[in-house]
Amino acid sequence: MGVPFEALLPYGIMASRRMSYYPSSFDPMETAPRHAIRAIGLTRPIQMFMISGAGLSKLRHMQNGGKRARHSVDQWDRQMMDRDRRLTGFLRGQTDQVLAPEGFELSNGWRVEKRIM
Repeated sequence: MGVPFEALLPYGIMASRRMSYYPSSFDPMETAPRHAIRAIGLTRPIQMFMISGAGLSKLRHMQNGGKRARHSVDQWDRQMMDRDRRLTGFLRGQTDQVLAPEGFELSNGWRVEKRIM
């Protein structure tokens, strides 16, 4: 899934503001830093990327019921995931019960218009 450019604007602003604190004649090799990234002042934007990425990954993991994200889901997979949601209450939940729970026959996956009923 693509990322809209508006989502990256705060990171660009943070990186440009952080780098503008140093004069144009700043030479990182002259100060002998431990890491070159720290020398040019990109630690905070990189940390923000790491924190944001980890947070989004954890959120997606939690939304999938603790399972890894599914890719290239076709119509059949969507139909089975909808059936699993109606059976278990979770989109990615699965059950090994032989009989459907009470009320499953009333939670039809097909949508019917009110005027037909």
